Amino acid sequence: MMSCCYKSQTERNVCFSRIQSSHSLFLLIFRMVRSMSKLSAALAVSASLLCASAYDNSRTDNIAAYWGQNSYGATHSDQANWQTNLAHYCQDSSIDVIPLAFLHVFFSTGGLPEINMANSCNEADNGVFAGTSLANCQFMASDIKTCQAAGKIITLSLGGATGAATFSSDAQAETFAETVWNLFLGGSSSTRPFGDAVLDGVDLDIEGGSSTGYVAFVNKIRSLSASASKAYYITAAPQCVFPDAYLGSVISAVGFDAIYVQFYNNWCGLQNYANDNAWNFGTWDNWAKTSSPNANVKIYIGAPASSTAANTGYVDAGTLSTIAQETRSKYSSFGGVMFWDASQAYANGRIDTTLKNALANGSGGGGGVTTTTQPTTTAPTTTAPATTTTAGSGTGSCASAAAWNSGVAYNGGSQVTYNGHLWTAKWWTQADTPGGGADVWTDNGAALRPRKPLPPKPRP
Repeated sequence: MMSCCYKSQTERNVCFSRIQSSHSLFLLIFRMVRSMSKLSAALAVSASLLCASAYDNSRTDNIAAYWGQNSYGATHSDQANWQTNLAHYCQDSSIDVIPLAFLHVFFSTGGLPEINMANSCNEADNGVFAGTSLANCQFMASDIKTCQAAGKIITLSLGGATGAATFSSDAQAETFAETVWNLFLGGSSSTRPFGDAVLDGVDLDIEGGSSTGYVAFVNKIRSLSASASKAYYITAAPQCVFPDAYLGSVISAVGFDAIYVQFYNNWCGLQNYANDNAWNFGTWDNWAKTSSPNANVKIYIGAPASSTAANTGYVDAGTLSTIAQETRSKYSSFGGVMFWDASQAYANGRIDTTLKNALANGSGGGGGVTTTTQPTTTAPTTTAPATTTTAGSGTGSCASAAAWNSGVAYNGGSQVTYNGHLWTAKWWTQADTPGGGADVWTDNGAALRPRKPLPPKPRP
């Protein structure tokens, strides 16, 4: 603030005028600085959201958790821990992949399939599309988009333990692939169960019938998505017994992005980790390296999320963390841990978060858990996330590039993330692994997901 002395009333008025002008200038500058600060903070949040949106299938600390069957509710009467809306499970970065379980009947009324998401969406409680038995779950569209905006991929799991999931021929399987594409993925239909939400791929949890048609089904999905503007992922969840009775020949004939091996309800389950004659992750790793059509396929440890999630195979969070870390150190195909299911994981002390931290904070991981406060929605409206805060670390610059996908064609200058690094294509390329012998990618160094200026909020 300026000061002055005066000898007359005129000088006094001039002085006060100067003071008033200085005060106004000060307020103007203050408001400009505050506005710039808000803009800077907004840009920082936006940049961080872009980083969070890039799912990276090549990482070794991914967590997948099935959602849809309310496994906790099947064994517990206390409804407080029953499965709740999908967006509830996307409020932090513990879970990276959520397969929706299940599309359990392939061919039903009107030639369309059936889906059942237990207490969250089913044909009895939520109604069906006219002339079909296909549940109308369009109110889930906003939740799906919210999860995708938070960096998750949401896929559709086909089959299940009691599903009617069989094909009579390759031609029937290809036709069904077109149906799935139009109803759930990048196609169009007037009977899309999730409205305008576009899922990120399909998962095969085939536990009965035969393997007829599944190779043709996967190839058709790959063909339909080849020119798409986004990546689509195909995964499978075979039993740990090798080879799997229903999926063994399928995964060896066509490329999958990840395999969620069910190390439970079998003699080769997690309960026998210490028995070299039973625990067979090494067998799956050898298959990934010598027989898989996709040399970059990732193998997950599929685990029960609590003692009531499976008959056998459950081990506590500390034991599972040790097993996951030791397995990753031995086998390069390791991609992370899969849980059955999300409701059980949340009720069991957030075992998903424990495993995420155990893998992310160890070698090959990348940062801590991101917490995102998301709006709870039950209607098909799109709502932006309210607040996102991150606790993590990294060593390079962050880019909003998506994870590299072998099924996507990239032009020169395109950027992707792979194995924790940012890569730039030198020229047009498809199916050439960053860092591989084709030498078509430039390594730009480690990709950092930046820390936000606010401290993380407590998880619910």
